[in-house]
Amino acid sequence: MITDPAYEVAPWSLRESELSLELLPQSESVFALSNGHIGWRGNLDEGEPNGLPGTYLNGLHELHPLPYAEAGYGYPESGQTVINVTNGKLIRLLVDDEPFDLRYGTIRSHVRELDLRAGVLRRVCEWVSPAGKAVRVSSTRMVSFHQRAVAAIAYEVEPLDEKVRVVVQSELAANEELPPSPGDPRRAAALESPLVPEEHFAHGTRLRLIHSTKRSRLRVAAAADHLVSGPPTTQLSVESGDDVSRLTVTSVLSGGERLRLEKFVGYGWSGARSLPALRDQADAALVGARDTGWQGLLDQQRAYLDDFWDRADVEVDGDIEIQQAVRFALFHVLQTGARAEERAIPAKGLTGSGYDGHTFWDAETFVLPLLTLAAPRAAAEVLRWRGNTLPIARERARQLGLEGAAFPWRTINGDEASGYWPAGTAAFHINADIAHAVVRYVAATGDTEFEIDPGLPLLVETARLWRSLGHHDHAGAFHIDGVTGPDEYSAVADDNVYTNLMAQANLVAAAEAAERHPRHASELGVTDEETAAWRDAAAAMTVPFDDDLGVHQQSQGFTRHQRWDFEHTGPDRYPLMLNYPYFDLYRKQVVKQADLVLAMFLRGDAFTLEQKARNFAYYEPITVRDSSLSAYTQAVVAAEVGHLALAYDYLCESALMDLEDLENNARDGLHIAALAGTWMALVAGFGGMRLFSHELLQFAPRLPDALTRIAFRMMFRGRRLHVEVRRDRVTYTLVDGSPVDILHYEETVRLSQKQPVVRDLPAVQHRPQPEQPPGRAPLHRPHHQTEHHPTSAGSQ
Repeated sequence: MITDPAYEVAPWSLRESELSLELLPQSESVFALSNGHIGWRGNLDEGEPNGLPGTYLNGLHELHPLPYAEAGYGYPESGQTVINVTNGKLIRLLVDDEPFDLRYGTIRSHVRELDLRAGVLRRVCEWVSPAGKAVRVSSTRMVSFHQRAVAAIAYEVEPLDEKVRVVVQSELAANEELPPSPGDPRRAAALESPLVPEEHFAHGTRLRLIHSTKRSRLRVAAAADHLVSGPPTTQLSVESGDDVSRLTVTSVLSGGERLRLEKFVGYGWSGARSLPALRDQADAALVGARDTGWQGLLDQQRAYLDDFWDRADVEVDGDIEIQQAVRFALFHVLQTGARAEERAIPAKGLTGSGYDGHTFWDAETFVLPLLTLAAPRAAAEVLRWRGNTLPIARERARQLGLEGAAFPWRTINGDEASGYWPAGTAAFHINADIAHAVVRYVAATGDTEFEIDPGLPLLVETARLWRSLGHHDHAGAFHIDGVTGPDEYSAVADDNVYTNLMAQANLVAAAEAAERHPRHASELGVTDEETAAWRDAAAAMTVPFDDDLGVHQQSQGFTRHQRWDFEHTGPDRYPLMLNYPYFDLYRKQVVKQADLVLAMFLRGDAFTLEQKARNFAYYEPITVRDSSLSAYTQAVVAAEVGHLALAYDYLCESALMDLEDLENNARDGLHIAALAGTWMALVAGFGGMRLFSHELLQFAPRLPDALTRIAFRMMFRGRRLHVEVRRDRVTYTLVDGSPVDILHYEETVRLSQKQPVVRDLPAVQHRPQPEQPPGRAPLHRPHHQTEHHPTSAGSQ
């Protein structure tokens, strides 16, 4: 989208200077506002035209039957789908009885801006009605980080040429009509009018609707209150029905007069609380918002973001588009988790209904690394949600004949919702991904209380799964057979290296945590014999290696498979999964997304640098990136092994995934994992940041020619760090907190607040550039050089 001339490149905002109805669905995603609890797509205030109406509450969903051509034991019976709940952002306008509809009349100007520092979406439109009446409509919209259940809008109308009569209708609307849903008709039926009315109310300036879902039996309340200012002739009236509650404001405006509406919206939902309790919850949220006031909400929002940018900002000199993109990414990732509070992070966040609103392994593997070092409380809350779903995961393991806990591949409420078992049930690595996130969080925060609960139960139950899923052969080697790793084009394989290495770390981490907390481990039934079995399995873990080629095998026997015929695969045949049978993909050397390469990043301690270089060179020509999850991983490892120009191109692909709609599906919501990967490509790729278990935080910086400087901030064990990387040197600064040791390459460096530490950068070992499959190389972008040197938010 930012290639469209209507979108401006700026370091702290995304600004659209002209409305394009063709890009409306995509713009609704990029302009979405959320706090992790409430999500408002960036729909126009008046509701129409739209691409996809969207108001979401994290975790609120409807159920629908999952269809199967043939039934099978252990198949999930019920699917889960996020639903569009009561829309509180609707404000309709009539100008002398003409609806304010941008498909009619004349648009003199239309500007929208997502302000990344203020945390608001602003809109200013000058419009001439078909009858010739000109007005300026201004609005500012926010979803509060500070007040979790609150969103708000300030809306103003003023005449531009002559006196006009205006009618403003502020609504709560449920069961909005959605665009046709392709695919499963059962899912479409679940989305059609999913909310059953229970109560409607309108009095004075207050509105309220309460509904429940038909199958999941969840109840949702939405309430709104208003402050209205305008000429003395301004009049108000209210009305309500099952699915609409409306405040109508009428006024006659002369030159210089304005009608202003401040709308406060409160939400609440529950599967347990009564209707009166939900009513009171939504009303209480409004009382807090009204007491704070519009300006107070803005001030709270700015203060929250000032603190966030002071501990998480990334500065990029040399490419102004990447500077904009990384801050856009940080903002949206923050929005997914800031106030999720024991809820999951969906793959699309709360920006759209893509993937049915499900969470996958994306959250723990791609999103939580960022949140752990930028907003650690948010990361902890996501893992607490996993802890809350342990009983469901234990039951799923028993159903599969396993011990411990088997976490779902895709879910909203903790139940497995994947109807395709090779890429769902068989992808057991989700369990190790969760354990890895627990270990990473504890290592980055030193939070011992969290390690005890929910950390220890999560580590123990996932370790039990691996011990029961795998087996020792006659020679004592430990194998995990019949699983699917991150590469979903190689399903049901034996000894997938990623799975085995992550399981190995899981087993060791569980044993160590149990030994640190023996009393709590004993309460979970852990014995010395069990921890010894975990350690034995970890020590004997099979890691397939092809001695003839000198590379690791993605899984046992992978390198002897027939290579995919890339030369005769045209560009219109990608993604392969939509154009070839899975049977053909599963038995060939073709990789959907980084698998072994991801293992070399997350378990980099298990490979030598030379092994990483050889493995990367081998797998790069067969990795087609039919997934948005791959580019950042390839960027990080490419940078580590010396392919800096290639790493930069992969960084750009990850950074611009949604801003340039590279996957052609930004209309369904943003790719939250790819956005988080933008940060990772810069911080872990060019900053060389690594954190393995309880070891020191490590850095091995290097810059591509396209960039002259990067600087980033992060939180580590209660301290704020600032790292600035230039071509020939790096500067480490402890912004606040007690002294701490870090690793600069192999050198231990002590940081204190007395003065920054400066170190030279070693020369990068350049290697022959690996090739990619024909037509699948990352787009090589011209470098957008600039003399502008962005200043971090914290120093302004």
